[in-house]
Amino acid sequence: MRKKITIVGAGHVGATAAQLIAYKELGDIVLIDIIEGVPQGKGLDLQESAPLELFDSSIIGTNDYKDTANSDAVVVTAGIPRKPGMSREDLLDVNVKIVKAVIEQVIKYSPDAFVIVVSNPLDAMCYVAMKIGKLSRNRIIGLSGVLDSARMRAFVAMELNVSMDDVQAMVLGLHGDDMVPLPRYSTVSGISITELLSREQIERIIDRTRKGGGEIVNYLKTGSAYYAPGAAIVQMLESVLKNKKRVLPCAAFLEGEYGISGIFTGVPVKLGGSGVEKIIQIKLTDNEMAALRKSAEEARKTVSQIKL
Repeated sequence: MRKKITIVGAGHVGATAAQLIAYKELGDIVLIDIIEGVPQGKGLDLQESAPLELFDSSIIGTNDYKDTANSDAVVVTAGIPRKPGMSREDLLDVNVKIVKAVIEQVIKYSPDAFVIVVSNPLDAMCYVAMKIGKLSRNRIIGLSGVLDSARMRAFVAMELNVSMDDVQAMVLGLHGDDMVPLPRYSTVSGISITELLSREQIERIIDRTRKGGGEIVNYLKTGSAYYAPGAAIVQMLESVLKNKKRVLPCAAFLEGEYGISGIFTGVPVKLGGSGVEKIIQIKLTDNEMAALRKSAEEARKTVSQIKL
């Protein structure tokens, strides 16, 4: 019996994730959105690609949470982007309400689902989802480090003109300007990039990684990234649904690891069939640890503004 995967939000990110999930046949998909007709239309369009891409996953588009019942995994992409004239607090307040409403419905129909949060501000929305859904920390993660690391990997490969296959990168902390890229733990075929690139090249890559999402927004004008976020969602889902036990940088709820407690922040996580199976604590220099804790404190400031 195939796994059941619900994607909340049929926008670019949600629809792209649904497409990649179907092509990999990770499970049957329920695409849900508040806008009538959008999930139904995108779901049907994707289903009609099955004879061409040769997959047997079923895709249902719906506006009714009853159709999501008994999902094994739920991906939350719902929320609004920041618009001209909106403060960060405005964005936070609106998305808290959206994510709160989504999680209440999701958990009502799928109380045992594993949850991946994509909505921004990411680390704060993870906190909201966990508290509203009363989720144990092994059942919820946020999309942060997998996406940020992918961007860094791409920039390293482009800078060195080497295969993307051979590049790994590690980015911890917040999904935002205070993320913590770690050059020492970023490699090409096991060789640290500190051995292959100059300090100036590395700093340029780090800066571009931090601004990776904004760079795409500046090009698109009216939207944000969705191909890389969609692919990142699928990598995380695949590790859980197939019990692959991959070690990936994800936003996880910390309970003392790295000297941080009570908030979500990006750290290396072993993802398997039971969700977050282990939080990996790597050795950090004093400067790296200070940067990670500063990043975590920024997340704590945002969470402190939330009223549930």
